[in-house]
Amino acid sequence: MLVWLAEWLAHHIRAFNVFNYVTLRAVLASLTALGISLAMGPWVIRKLTELKVGQAVRSDGPQTHLVKAGTPTMGGTLILLSIGITVLLWADLRNKYVWLLLAVLFGTGAIGFYDDWRKVVYRDPKGLSARGKMFWQSAIAIGTGVFLVGTASLPATTEFIVPFFKNVVYPFGALGFCVLTYLVIVGTSNSVNLTDGLDGLAALPIVLVSAALAIFAYIAGHAVFSRYLGLPFIPGAHEVAVFCAAICGACLGFLWFNAYPAQVFMGDVGALALGAALGAVAVIVRQEIVLFIMGGLFVMEAMSVMIQVTSFKLTGKRVFRMAPLHHHYELKGWKETQVVVRFWIITIMLVLAGLSTIKLR
Repeated sequence: MLVWLAEWLAHHIRAFNVFNYVTLRAVLASLTALGISLAMGPWVIRKLTELKVGQAVRSDGPQTHLVKAGTPTMGGTLILLSIGITVLLWADLRNKYVWLLLAVLFGTGAIGFYDDWRKVVYRDPKGLSARGKMFWQSAIAIGTGVFLVGTASLPATTEFIVPFFKNVVYPFGALGFCVLTYLVIVGTSNSVNLTDGLDGLAALPIVLVSAALAIFAYIAGHAVFSRYLGLPFIPGAHEVAVFCAAICGACLGFLWFNAYPAQVFMGDVGALALGAALGAVAVIVRQEIVLFIMGGLFVMEAMSVMIQVTSFKLTGKRVFRMAPLHHHYELKGWKETQVVVRFWIITIMLVLAGLSTIKLR
């Protein structure tokens, strides 16, 4: 929206041409989302408290979590509002990827909102059924794949890229690409949701991964940079950097209120949406494997649940004291803040490893 205004003003005042630079708009988007999140946070928390949208705590979990009962959840609405307003302000709305990412974000956010609402308002412990949740997530993911295939302008936009190798590329047909898109978006969405179990645990890793994906998006949308670094050129992908920057700012603002001891929790409305958005960004910029590396924390959390469930069903024994993985370490004696900070450190190292693939080819 502001891009159009800047373009009009640039005809009269040349200084406004500076807003054509994606890098500037990405920085401004991050600051705007941060400001909106910080400004709206107290009001959102107060409204959630008035609605008695309180978090339920597992009785079989760490006893230190019992004090969290009743803390407002569904704080992800704050993040989504901050991102939505910011993207509409600073992104070029003529770009198809901007609207696609907003659709994925708010589509999966609606799924999480309905699930949270049934759990905390209607006191329905089941919320949205697992089958129903998976159906709608799948519909959004497959729809994303179909849209990207249908609007692809270059072969590179649907090829499977293997990091660390310049010329290892696998062309996917429409079906294969849609399957890959489904796996990445649904897998990332649910993995982030499983990670969101401690104060601040999911928020900062989302910021770090999103910031790194913004760099990939900027390079992918720049013909010279992408050719020099051996990355696929995706026309229009540079605008995705603004979206990623908005995620960074919104999540940092949310972390102000979500840091230990949390005043508000993200809930499914935030975790499902942000995970799906990260997955969609990785698909657009053709960096699915890099997302797997940088989001290794999310992968470990999801794998711990799958291993725990499989082991218990097959042998009747548990591999971990409790799943997801962060609860296992809590029950081993780590304090909540220790788990969170150490998992943040792991994410920083994984993100740096993912960024190294830009040049190590």
